Amino acid sequence: MISNLGLIEGLPSWLKVFLLSMIPVLELRASIPWALHHYHDLSHSEIVFWAFLGNLFPNFFILLLLPKITAFARRYCRFLDRELNKLFAKTRKEHSKKFKTFGALAIIIFVGTPIPGSGSWTGSLVAWLFGVKYWKAIALISIGIGIAGAIIFSASLGVMTIWDAF
Repeated sequence: MISNLGLIEGLPSWLKVFLLSMIPVLELRASIPWALHHYHDLSHSEIVFWAFLGNLFPNFFILLLLPKITAFARRYCRFLDRELNKLFAKTRKEHSKKFKTFGALAIIIFVGTPIPGSGSWTGSLVAWLFGVKYWKAIALISIGIGIAGAIIFSASLGVMTIWDAF
């Protein structure tokens, strides 16, 4: 499916893993199992490495640009200002107890839990909403991505081993 898309067909496997890992929601939850199944020219460590980097890369820009983009949108559009206020209030309400209980560890747990909606993109939003400094947020998100990657990699290999046994 993905390898059949004309846009990425001629790209090297490592770049495909990197790019797939950048996609919100999919992130390395999709790129690691996909690469293990389709890109046999890459070693396991290369797959994990490129998936990690691809998943981390957008967060540098998200954390840098999110304050500027939201400030601009809120200043020039009342509707967006209202909707962003609702979204931010809801997010703070849902996560403030966890953040107070676990502190910065909450971001690691949040990003490191490999379920849809809890990846690095959302982790960047949560870090920004709770005022975590840029480089600290990058470090916490990196640790979370590493944990999620280890879980996904281990689970993928286990499933593939069981699948190959049949």
